[in-house]
Parts: sequence; C-alpha cells; structure tokens
Amino acid sequence: QVQLVESGGGLVQAGGSLRLSCAASGHPFSIYNVGWFRQAPGKEREFVAAISWSGDSTYYADSVKGRFTISRDNAKNTVCLKMNSLKPEDTAVYYCAADRQPRRMTVTTTRSEYDYWGQGAQVTVSS
Repeated sequence: QVQLVESGGGLVQAGGSLRLSCAASGHPFSIYNVGWFRQAPGKEREFVAAISWSGDSTYYADSVKGRFTISRDNAKNTVCLKMNSLKPEDTAVYYCAADRQPRRMTVTTTRSEYDYWGQGAQVTVSS
C-alpha cells in the first residue's frame, strides 16, 4: 500500500503560481509512475500531468502544457507540480495518484490505472 498526502494548495490571482507537493509513505514509492489529476465542481476528474517512476519521462495535458511542471525526488518520496500562469479555469481539487503497476514502461493518463490516491488539495484561481 502507498499512502499519499497532497499539500500546497490555496488561493491565487490569475497569472500567479503555486507549487503542489505529494508526499508518499508505505510501499516503496520510487517504483511507481505518479500522476496529478484535478476535479472541478460538477466535472469529471481529469488528467493533468504524470511522471515515470525513474523521473525520465513526463506527460502533460494540452491545457497545462508549458505552464505546469511535474518533478519527483525519490530520495524524499515526493512528487511536485509547479503551476505557473494560473487561470481561473485551473480552479479545482488536485489529486496525486500512484500507478497500480510497478515500473510500468510508459506513463498513463487513464484514471482507472491509478490505484492509490491522496485526499486532494484545493486550488482556487481568482480573476
């Protein structure tokens, strides 16, 4: 079992920046790809970004490409999501999640392939 806890959410004005962190405990974290998803009120949870277990590969949703950066530090069991140039439409609860399959060769954007989830962190961007 992997336990995940997000932190770093908050309220920011449009154009501002926030940095989300996902801290892991339990089963070795470094063997899992990790993704960030978000869910806005009344909408489906959607993929935002993912990083491979080695940290060599990253993938982003088109809506955040060029503005968000995902990174990880396996020595510290953390994954971060740096969010720049935030827009009101980025407002959502952000969740980090660990892949169900250890050492998967490619990162996946499919929500059902992630078995371990954090409790979420609220990000609110005002216009």
